[in-house]
Amino acid sequence: MSTQPIYRIDRFNVPAHALPAFMERVRHTQRTLDELPGCRQNLVLSQPDLAGEYNVMTLVEWSDELHLAAAKSFMQKLYAEERFDPAAFMHGLGVKADLGIYRHA
Repeated sequence: MSTQPIYRIDRFNVPAHALPAFMERVRHTQRTLDELPGCRQNLVLSQPDLAGEYNVMTLVEWSDELHLAAAKSFMQKLYAEERFDPAAFMHGLGVKADLGIYRHA
């Protein structure tokens, strides 16, 4: 595994009516990730869309792949404890997601 920084960048298209519930969950996740080792930067960005929807982007910079993998495992356990299914949550709100891992080019 690489010891270079690695980025999780997720883009969401959120219907206006779903924005409050979606952002509440995003902020909960953001606060949790901020406390995990290796989290260097954790941003939530939004852009209003003319069609009554919002574009929301999250960008989390991890110090390396090991910290990203540990965070993913931690979040999966947390979601299981909370009985939270992210895919079902987004589907229920009508949110479309594009999730990805990025490295320096």
